[in-house]
Amino acid sequence: MAIDSPPLTTPVAAAPRMTTRDKLILMVLCAAQFIVALDFSILNVALPVLGDDLGMGQADLQWAVTAFALPSGGFLLFFGRIADLYGRRKLFLAGLVLFTVASALATVAWDPATFLTGRALQGLGAAVIVPTGMSLLTTTFTEGPRRERALGISGTLMSLGFTIGMVLGGVMTDSLGWRSTMGLLAVAGVGVLLAAPGLLTESRRADRPRLDLPGAVTVTGGLLALIYALSTAAQRGFGGADVIATLVAGAGLLVAFVVVESRAAEPLVSLPMLRRRTVAWGNLAGLTTFAMMSSVIFLLTLYLQEVLELSAVLTGLIFGVTGLAAALGGVTAPRIIARFGARATLVTGLLVQAVCTAALLGLGAGQAGAWLALVGTSLGCVGHLWAIVAYGVTATSGLPDGEQGLATGLVTSSQQVGLTIGIPLLSAVASARVSVLRDAGHSFASATLGGVRVGVGVDAAVVVAVAAATFFGLRRVPR
Repeated sequence: MAIDSPPLTTPVAAAPRMTTRDKLILMVLCAAQFIVALDFSILNVALPVLGDDLGMGQADLQWAVTAFALPSGGFLLFFGRIADLYGRRKLFLAGLVLFTVASALATVAWDPATFLTGRALQGLGAAVIVPTGMSLLTTTFTEGPRRERALGISGTLMSLGFTIGMVLGGVMTDSLGWRSTMGLLAVAGVGVLLAAPGLLTESRRADRPRLDLPGAVTVTGGLLALIYALSTAAQRGFGGADVIATLVAGAGLLVAFVVVESRAAEPLVSLPMLRRRTVAWGNLAGLTTFAMMSSVIFLLTLYLQEVLELSAVLTGLIFGVTGLAAALGGVTAPRIIARFGARATLVTGLLVQAVCTAALLGLGAGQAGAWLALVGTSLGCVGHLWAIVAYGVTATSGLPDGEQGLATGLVTSSQQVGLTIGIPLLSAVASARVSVLRDAGHSFASATLGGVRVGVGVDAAVVVAVAAATFFGLRRVPR
């Protein structure tokens, strides 16, 4: 029987003012999340130059992204639980050290193996930073307006980091070379490391249960297999034997994880927690909004540069405007939640994102398409940030501090897995359509436009379906 969840409507109240120390702590935690979000996209534009410099073939360039995505998505739940047991501050600082050293290694990489090693270690550091940083945030800022405001700022910077990373990647690669993108992450990591120790205080669970090793192995292995399969399918399609095998293996390991957790005395993931409507539906909505919005940004990058033939600078300016719109959404989200409740804000944010994405079906080969892309994506980002903040509030509400690391591990897993799987999925959908149109004799630009349209159509349909499911899933029912 499902566990009933606390009401999601928060009374209207002014958020207590943050102290100077509160603001500094929030700044440090958000800065760490921001540099991880940057790392997801900052290399996208630089890949061709990077490949030429290090001698990586076109088919191997995907590993510059996949080497980071695999550990960053696969180990989140594991490190979220480790932080609960052995100390969130301690693990957060260790993750920052690993991420910073790995960024420096990627900066000075002298061959593909060294570079990919640095990227994989960056991903492992990110898998430590993200859940520990979020659990430190939710345990530092008590449930209510203060936490909603903190989550709003954090969510805004996460979204901005992904968008700004694409802009910075192009500008820095053109002016300073691709190594400057990795060097920027190393310098930023050092800055956070200098500030964090004096501000953050240790927190952990009062009891120290044993680590659920079988659960950790099955869920980590399942996520790694799933992310690998989707990343590979985006390049070669879903027909490859390795893609099918890893998809089946990933699904099998995740099923085994559920079985293990149902029998474990001290499970990695509390199944009763997952039966909370707020946790389950909140995380589904969060995964969807991250996966589908990052996919839209990716598809529009193809559209603007390959169909409209805009320069990297103009493309960056367009995404810069959408970043400002995302900031507006993040700032207004806590006030909307306070007025209408987290459930209404979450569903509304998803619907705004879906409607604005569907409007992109009107993209054409003329320059007017750039304006449609600018306006549609900017408004969609406002709804996207409403959904981000609302799902973070929803999925961590009503839980004791001892479970915050696990809850925020789930929240951040939704974010990172969404960022990881969204682009490969929609890229595979768009690529399939492009191939069909090319075989039918369409030009490259025309076929790309057709692929982008199919991609945004599927994107909008998925977001609408999840918005409807979330609306009914979070509807109050009698105990």
